Amino acid sequence: MMRTGLAARTERLRADRVPFVSATVVRAERPTSAKPGDTALVFADGTTEGFVGGSCAEATVLVQSLQALASGQPILVRIIPDAASETAVRDASAPGLVQVNNPCLSGGTLEIFLEPSVPPPLVLVWGQAPIAQALLAGGAALGFDARPTDDVAAIPADAAAVVVATHGRDEPAVLQAAIAAEVPYIGLVASRRRGAAVLEALGLDERRQALVHTPAGLDIGARTPPEVALSILAEIVTTRAQPRPDPRPTPAEPAAAVASDPVCGMTVAIHPEALHLVQDGTDHWFCGTGCRDAFAHDPGRYLRT
Repeated sequence: MMRTGLAARTERLRADRVPFVSATVVRAERPTSAKPGDTALVFADGTTEGFVGGSCAEATVLVQSLQALASGQPILVRIIPDAASETAVRDASAPGLVQVNNPCLSGGTLEIFLEPSVPPPLVLVWGQAPIAQALLAGGAALGFDARPTDDVAAIPADAAAVVVATHGRDEPAVLQAAIAAEVPYIGLVASRRRGAAVLEALGLDERRQALVHTPAGLDIGARTPPEVALSILAEIVTTRAQPRPDPRPTPAEPAAAVASDPVCGMTVAIHPEALHLVQDGTDHWFCGTGCRDAFAHDPGRYLRT
């Protein structure tokens, strides 16, 4: 993938709140098909755009990329050819470094830097009042993706928080939509008495009423709109509201979405595009076509071991 194309592509992905990993080859020993500077984008559904090595190296990069997405931390992966068996070792003396002995790698050692891009928590703000404006400005300063909205029918699945600061306008519809969408944090800017009255009028059971924070924000003695906004953002932080996983079918946890290649023993990620065969009703997953074809030719040889 050309660097100019990669930059434009990553910018679009961030704007669309798509999680991905940018993989870049930083060191390559001959013989290897990958060269320093080669790049690829790896997505949570197991698909890859670009090139950072052959199928065996790509399989290792995919597994480690899923772990980087789960942790949100970058990883430097060192892939070393080893004819014995695959191992993945995290070097305690060098945090962020993972060395993988890859029994299938036909070339030399590869070092690939994996940088995850995870969308910041999405905070949706209803209203035009000064408190709403202060929330948008303060949320951006704290690293949230704070956005104004007035569309109750379009609450994204990964919304981390919804704050209603309309001061009486359309509050029931917004609160009901946020509750139905199971948004982790829902805040209503209102006095304690008025907030209770709004919830009472909604006819919610006790459990659903408890989902709405009203008055929104921590009690810090806030008086001005910026101070109220600060108290609300602080409450969002203390509740540890996090975006939910993308609702599309993706491997949510890398540990639950990997398998061992029955031919070479490599750890491979399970995803819709991964190479696999079904033998006696059991799925078997492979790092590349060589291992898949060897298994297909004589499954019993590998199932016995």
